[in-house]
Amino acid sequence: MPLVTLKEVLDTAYREGYAVGAFNIIDLEFLEAIVLAAHRKNSPVILNIAEVHFPFVNLEHIVPVVKEIAREEHFDMVLNLDHGLTMEAIERAIANGFTSIMFDGSHLDFDENVKQTREVVKMCHAVNISVEGELGAVGGAEGGGLVGKADPSKYTDVVQAKEFARQTGVDALAVAIGNSHGKYKGEPDLDFQRLKAIRDAVAVPLVLHGGSGISAADFRNAISLGIAKINFFTGMSEAAIQTTTSYVQRIGTQYNDYPMMMKEVKESVAAVVAEQMEIFGSTGKAANH
Repeated sequence: MPLVTLKEVLDTAYREGYAVGAFNIIDLEFLEAIVLAAHRKNSPVILNIAEVHFPFVNLEHIVPVVKEIAREEHFDMVLNLDHGLTMEAIERAIANGFTSIMFDGSHLDFDENVKQTREVVKMCHAVNISVEGELGAVGGAEGGGLVGKADPSKYTDVVQAKEFARQTGVDALAVAIGNSHGKYKGEPDLDFQRLKAIRDAVAVPLVLHGGSGISAADFRNAISLGIAKINFFTGMSEAAIQTTTSYVQRIGTQYNDYPMMMKEVKESVAAVVAEQMEIFGSTGKAANH
C-alpha cells in the first residue's frame, strides 16, 4: 500500500492505547531490517530519516526504494523527517515525498517555536503531510552515540504545551519528561505525573524521543498516559556494532566474509526492532488502519 501520514497511524494508536515505533534509517541494511521486523510482527511502522543523518543517506536514492517497499507490503508505513531543523531539509523531504515532518524548534524560545512550527504546519497540511512539533529540551544529542542526561528545568511545561498545540495545529507533540537521546547517564527517571498532565491538557498524540534505555515497564506506563509514537535508534546501532565486532572475532576479515556479516547485522537489528514493537503494543495492529 502507499505510504500513509503520521496522523493516520497515530490517531488509531492513541485511541486504542498502543504506540508505533519510529526507527531510524541510515542505510539500506537498516531499512530492510526495520521492514523485516514490521512484516514479521504485522505492525505499522514509522521510518525516520533524521536531518543529522543526511551525510550518510541520500534521500533521492533511498526514498524511491522506501515507496516501492511500501507498495509491496500489507502494513502501514510512514516516512518521517526526524528532527528537521532547517527549511532546506524540510523542503527537500517534502519534494521527495515524505508523509510526515518532525520540525524541531525546541532550541527556540516559546514564541519563536510557535511561529516557525505554525509556518511548517501551514506548508505541510496544504499538501497532506503531517507535522510533529517539539516543546521542551530532550537530553543528550540527536544522532546517538553520546551519553545524555535530561535537565528537569527544561522539561515540557504543561500550560505551554496546551497553548503550543492550540496555536500551531500540530498533529503530534514531542515532550521532554526525563527522556534523553543516545545512551543515558545513569537510569532514566521519567516524570509520569507531568506526562499525565500534558495528556489531559493537549488533544493530540504525544511522542517520546530517546527511547533506547527505557525499561519495558516505563514504556508501557508512558503509552497508557498518551504516548503514541516512540523514537528508537541507539539500541539498533549498538546491536549492529556488537554483531559486527562479534563476527570479526569469530570468523575473520576475509573479503568474502562481508556479505554474511551484513546478513547477521540485518537480523540482529530486526530482532531489536521486533522486540520494541512487542513492548510498544503495535504487534498485530497493521490491520487496524
